[in-house]
Amino acid sequence: MLRIGFGYDIHPLAPGRPLVLGGLEIPFPKGLAGHSDGDGLVHAIVDALLGAAGEPDIGCLFPDTDPRLAGVPSLKLLGEAVARLRAGGWSVVNVDTVVAAEEPKIAPLVDRMRDVLCPVLGVEKGALGIKGKTGEGLGDVGEGRAIACWAVALIER
Repeated sequence: MLRIGFGYDIHPLAPGRPLVLGGLEIPFPKGLAGHSDGDGLVHAIVDALLGAAGEPDIGCLFPDTDPRLAGVPSLKLLGEAVARLRAGGWSVVNVDTVVAAEEPKIAPLVDRMRDVLCPVLGVEKGALGIKGKTGEGLGDVGEGRAIACWAVALIER
């Protein structure tokens, strides 16, 4: 049995926070605001996986009202989501993502992001797509105030 899930996340950029994206801490003057480390790419992947399995979304399983999750690495949430899928008999086939950001440029970071994310997902590098796009100067992303991420995941049982 195959299932597809879709995830989306957006976070505003805020001074005084590290920028964590795709499991990497990236040198940048602003970071993504959020209760956890704010890693919008990982959050979108988590929602895509959970959605494919018919599980509750990231906000239900890992609410921003839980003080134990303050500052938690999003990779930990991804690991817990993958474990939840595996417990239900699911495995990840592939994940494809888009990161919309004016800065930093995503293309030079893709290989390192795959190195971090693929072992957690349990897939080979060829099964994880990460594409960087810009907002072309439009909206919060285009004006450099936010980073938005989309993910689609295929799982099988």
